[in-house]
Amino acid sequence: MKIGVFICHCGLNIASKINVKELVEYARRLGAAYAIDIDYACSEAGQEEIARAITEEKLDAIVVAACSPKLHEATFRRVALRAGLNPYMVSIANIREQCTWVHSGRDAQLKARDLLRMAFERAKHSKPLERKRARIRRSVAVIGGGIAGIEASLILAKAGIKVYLIEKKPTIGGHMALLNEVFPTNDCSICILAPKMNEVWENENIELITNAEVKKIDGRVGNFKLRIVKHPRYVNENCKGCIEDCSSVCPVDVFDGVGIRKAVYIPFPQATPLYAAIDWENCIRCELCVKACKPNAIDFNQKQEEIDINVGSIIIATGFKPFDARRKPEYGYGRIDNVITSLELERLLSASGPTMGELVRKDGKKPEKVAFIQCVGSRDVNTNPYCSRVCCMASIKNALILKERFGTDVTIFYTDMRASGRGYEEYYRMAMKKGVRFVRGIVGQLWENNGKVVVRYEDTLLCRVFEEDFDLVVLAIGMEGTNTFSRGEDGFIEVAHPKLRPAETNTKGIFVAGAASGPKDIQESVASAGLAASKAMQLICSGEEELDPFNAYVTENCIGCRLCAEVCRFNAVVIDERSGKAKIDANACAMCGACVAACPVDAIDMGFFSEEQITAEIDALTVEKNADPLILAFSCWYCGYAAFDLAGTLKLTYPANVRVIRVLCTSRVDPEWIVRAIERGVDGVVVVGCRPGECHFGVNSIAMERIDRINRALELLGEGGRVKGIWCSAGEARKLVAELEDFVERLKQQRGD
Repeated sequence: MKIGVFICHCGLNIASKINVKELVEYARRLGAAYAIDIDYACSEAGQEEIARAITEEKLDAIVVAACSPKLHEATFRRVALRAGLNPYMVSIANIREQCTWVHSGRDAQLKARDLLRMAFERAKHSKPLERKRARIRRSVAVIGGGIAGIEASLILAKAGIKVYLIEKKPTIGGHMALLNEVFPTNDCSICILAPKMNEVWENENIELITNAEVKKIDGRVGNFKLRIVKHPRYVNENCKGCIEDCSSVCPVDVFDGVGIRKAVYIPFPQATPLYAAIDWENCIRCELCVKACKPNAIDFNQKQEEIDINVGSIIIATGFKPFDARRKPEYGYGRIDNVITSLELERLLSASGPTMGELVRKDGKKPEKVAFIQCVGSRDVNTNPYCSRVCCMASIKNALILKERFGTDVTIFYTDMRASGRGYEEYYRMAMKKGVRFVRGIVGQLWENNGKVVVRYEDTLLCRVFEEDFDLVVLAIGMEGTNTFSRGEDGFIEVAHPKLRPAETNTKGIFVAGAASGPKDIQESVASAGLAASKAMQLICSGEEELDPFNAYVTENCIGCRLCAEVCRFNAVVIDERSGKAKIDANACAMCGACVAACPVDAIDMGFFSEEQITAEIDALTVEKNADPLILAFSCWYCGYAAFDLAGTLKLTYPANVRVIRVLCTSRVDPEWIVRAIERGVDGVVVVGCRPGECHFGVNSIAMERIDRINRALELLGEGGRVKGIWCSAGEARKLVAELEDFVERLKQQRGD
């Protein structure tokens, strides 16, 4: 087999840390028929150079040593296809994210050699594969009914695509529906949002499912299966939205954080759908509302139900949750009456809020002097280190409203004012001109004194500490992530690439919109929703999707033990009645690989992640005497491998003797691979996959069970502690690095280093 090797400089990203020329010579010693270095392999000139070499040198396979396959594997496969080479004869050595971005010097050079050699051996065992095509369902699930979910749903529905809009609250609208006005135009928030909410309700292509949560996501791009739990509203479609009859007789008062409402209520006057809802956590089931409701809309017989839907694509628009100000006790929230949050102020200023737009304190007095404290829960190593982006402008906007509407004396205490947007700086300067006072200083403590709130702060420009009385203090609370799907350490969804693929996740066909992927203002949320919708539309309108040929298949060695059928959770294994042997339905196969690893006679294999390829990579490892412990990491493509890449992006160094082999899912990791690696002298094996309950195939619990069994067996042989499972999301690079470092230290102690 003639194998070509192409080693990328990536500017100085790779070339500044390793000797690329030496690596080219090493490739030739490995047996490469053709080996060169390229300044930028992914550039047009670099691609042309690779295509020309494939054609002129008649190469059978190629190895590209460059950046992560998550970024450019598809690029180099297209190059191969254009040059007449099967795209699955391409192997990638990740010498940037997993080498030069985390190591340097001799460590980086040795690791680059290992990664190149492993990819080269993998290429030797590659086989031409043919992609299969699958029909894409012409429907999209949008999870989250805030402004981003609404915008994405309308774009798709107007294109003739069926949309399921799933919202956990009784109404759509999200946080924007509760705001007073929005910067920098000071438009009435609900005035511009309500028409869109109504448009969603009336669009025949949108099925709105409120009071609902997504319990489970299965399937693959083109055919995702969602299980939705719909909670009872206890109000049916007979409701006219009048609320007076039922609410007036309800004896239960509920404080919702800003004002008092009843246990039967409408969230706000423009709620969509305009039906009442019953707060089942506070309802005492007196059923007075049943008797009072003339349209007979109250129905306590409603039960929780589960709904299953199939869609071609998913958009996650679950937004954010406000920071809980009680986590900063020095600001007195919940202890001092006249300390409120920025979102509570929004409701108080809103014409549909509890005070009808009049700003009054809890004692009924109007505040004449108000302080805003910025960065509460943001830019703080003890809570959230990131900036929440909108707090500065929201405080300026509300300061102007207080100044213009009530003549209030307003002071904003800030660390840095961030007005990064068109017209935002001018908005900031306008606030200064109108008399809003800005104090660059850190507030250290608040306390109550004779109905006033005393603020102790340091003015960092004057280098002095002051104490000042205010009638009301507003805490500008930040945003926090709400997601469990492939989230980073900050709780927000991890996107495939922050610059080039900001609306895509690491799971093909699942996109993200709005603040689900990080703090955004309304304008940014709407823009990201449009991008996510266009990506989903592009996929849906293609009608068919080409799928990688990674599905499992059965060889003639099958003995009919049926273990594969027992572990397969997708009903893809069929037992032939005559022969008793297994067959695998390629269309039903999810390509997790659990059956391959379970087969006791190796009668099942996969296309691109074949037994021969993986064992060749294991055998290619170099074991040095007297070196730091050598760690082999089997990493799932969706979370584990992505977390390793993120560690590189963040320049988080970890032990240089870690070598990564990617698999689609950790359930594919064969116990024989682990034994083989240990027999070859590997000190420890880690299996890195998705967090429990978040596996993209829903089967990594199989890998967890196998690791436990292997460790018990090794303990009997006196080799305990050499295998470890690390379960993290694609965004938890720091957790991955910490656990790797801990594992290496334990191995050092075991062998007496």
